[in-house]
Amino acid sequence: MGIFSSRPKRGIGIDLGTANTLVYDKQKGKIVLNEPSVVAVDRKTNKVVAVGHEAKDMLGKTPDSIIAVRPLKEGVIADYNITEAMIEHFIKKLYGKHSFNMPDVMICVPIEVTGVERRAVIEAAKEAGARRAYVIEEARAAALGAGIDISQPEGNMIIDIGGGSTDIAVISLRGTVVRRSRRIAGNNFDDDIIRYVKKEYNLLIGERTAEKVKISIGTAIKIKEEKSMDVKGRDLGTGLPKTITLTSNQIQTAINDTLMLIVEATKQVLEKTPPELASDIIDKGIIMTGGGSLIENFTDLVSEYTHLPVYLADNPLHSVVLGAGIALDKIDILRELDKERR
Repeated sequence: MGIFSSRPKRGIGIDLGTANTLVYDKQKGKIVLNEPSVVAVDRKTNKVVAVGHEAKDMLGKTPDSIIAVRPLKEGVIADYNITEAMIEHFIKKLYGKHSFNMPDVMICVPIEVTGVERRAVIEAAKEAGARRAYVIEEARAAALGAGIDISQPEGNMIIDIGGGSTDIAVISLRGTVVRRSRRIAGNNFDDDIIRYVKKEYNLLIGERTAEKVKISIGTAIKIKEEKSMDVKGRDLGTGLPKTITLTSNQIQTAINDTLMLIVEATKQVLEKTPPELASDIIDKGIIMTGGGSLIENFTDLVSEYTHLPVYLADNPLHSVVLGAGIALDKIDILRELDKERR
């Protein structure tokens, strides 16, 4: 049995996202932390000033001596040291600074993460205090968290749209048969909205405002009964604050190119799927997870272009982290992940 015969009960699953970090505690059976993946650092001393919600509140509002940054870009570590500090902060927040029984950690990563990036995540978790660290592909974790039995010889298709990356996979017998990862996702929708407002109204808005617009009135297809929202920003002509009104169909226009990149990647995966597994997908449909999948009518858009039924997972925001927690209890998956990290 080796290392798996003495696995401690304490273990956590971490969805280390570009936008938010979620932590699932296996022992407690629930999500115990959900905070922005943001770290505030003092430029002069390189010391961490704040992490999570407190650091996000500083975005765009810090003095020159402090910088608030997102240490993950497009779903992978962009700044190793700051990511390590963030993981360490979250683990110590949950378990204290002097715990003698630190948890096993399962961290989710994009499907096409490189070996170097995979090792960086594992080392960051170990340096942060993890007893043992594993990484699991986000799509595989999302499928587990969505209630799919991936151990069966059946085709299951998942689209996981996070903040920095989109993972699309056909899974069977615990493995990914066909996969595609695009480093475009929820944050790209925010960028699209910022660019659209700047181009159409000569108005500059921030990331948080764009995110609110996306969540409140965003739609993946044109709709008859539009929603509208007042948006405040800085007029680039006068330099003064200004308020405009945006509508759902304007946001659809703004994000359409990014939506279609995800749709095209989905079609490419389907085109490479073996016939027997494709038959299963016709019967079962496609499952969508992740915060980006919550854009209104997104499932309808994917269904229109794939001619397949498309469903939203019961808990799309938490599917990945719940799946990471489930994986900690599956010895067969742990053995497989242990081989992959060697």
